[in-house]
Amino acid sequence: MAVYTEVSDQELGRFVARYGLGKLLSYKGIAEGVENTNYAVHTEAGSFILTLYEKRVDANDLPFFLGLMDHLAANGLSCPVPVRDPDGRMIGEIAGRQAAMVTFLEGVWPRQPNVAQCEAVGVALAQLHHAGRGFALTRRNGLGLTDWRALFDRFASHADDIATGMRAVIAAELDHLETHWPKGLPEGVIHADLFQDNVFFLGDRLSGLIDFYFACNDLLAYDVATCLNAWCFDAAHAFDPVKGAALLRGYQSICPLEPAEREHLPLLARGSALRFLLTRAFDWINTPAGALVQRKDPLEYLAKLRFHQTVRSARDYGADA
Repeated sequence: MAVYTEVSDQELGRFVARYGLGKLLSYKGIAEGVENTNYAVHTEAGSFILTLYEKRVDANDLPFFLGLMDHLAANGLSCPVPVRDPDGRMIGEIAGRQAAMVTFLEGVWPRQPNVAQCEAVGVALAQLHHAGRGFALTRRNGLGLTDWRALFDRFASHADDIATGMRAVIAAELDHLETHWPKGLPEGVIHADLFQDNVFFLGDRLSGLIDFYFACNDLLAYDVATCLNAWCFDAAHAFDPVKGAALLRGYQSICPLEPAEREHLPLLARGSALRFLLTRAFDWINTPAGALVQRKDPLEYLAKLRFHQTVRSARDYGADA
């Protein structure tokens, strides 16, 4: 989340009125995140999040994103629910941007997640995968294996400016993953970006998942691997097997991993680490100084990739704990 597009109180008041939410009482920009403009909006009907979709979001994907949230909420997952206007439309326009209002979730995201929170994330991810089975729309993963080399090519000549030898590491990893990427594993709707700032808690109780704007159809175990990367490393980028075991225990309490998924989990974790290394490195090089977006350190995911390259089985992640 971030604020790229300013909205006046008059514009927002008219926009809110279309949804039958009463008078606009207050609103405030949300500075976190990188993709879209977001405002916390308070009206006579309650609290909401207004998202203005910026250029990095394909407008053709909006029915998938918003429809998925609607579907998941209807099937018991705690996530924002898109607000519809009297004609049933979830997508409107404000300040020259397509936009949507969704319900507000109470909670805070954990800066240093504990073991109980990691287990709760595993449970919630499995609930998402289970609830997503009945969703009719599909969306290709625009940051999947087949997209990584083209993204790398856009900054390869500057990769060693970030860390000496990074270009060679990425090139070798791409060759390995393209050769060995698994086929035939279970697929479905995945979140694809379930980082700490996209999960809210009230204490240790998970109160909801947010930010479905990378959601797509892909390997379910790849989503598990992404969560291992996001939730189970400490501040020094060392893997915590206790947290890994908790996350996997939570996930498998609803969706047990198939033998082939367990076998390929280290490879999927390498792929997930490379995906975030690539996007962070690209943004690190191409985001100008003074930009509104805070760049995220690609070296974090270089360290995680190197760890996964040493892993030989899912047991190293705590799968049998």
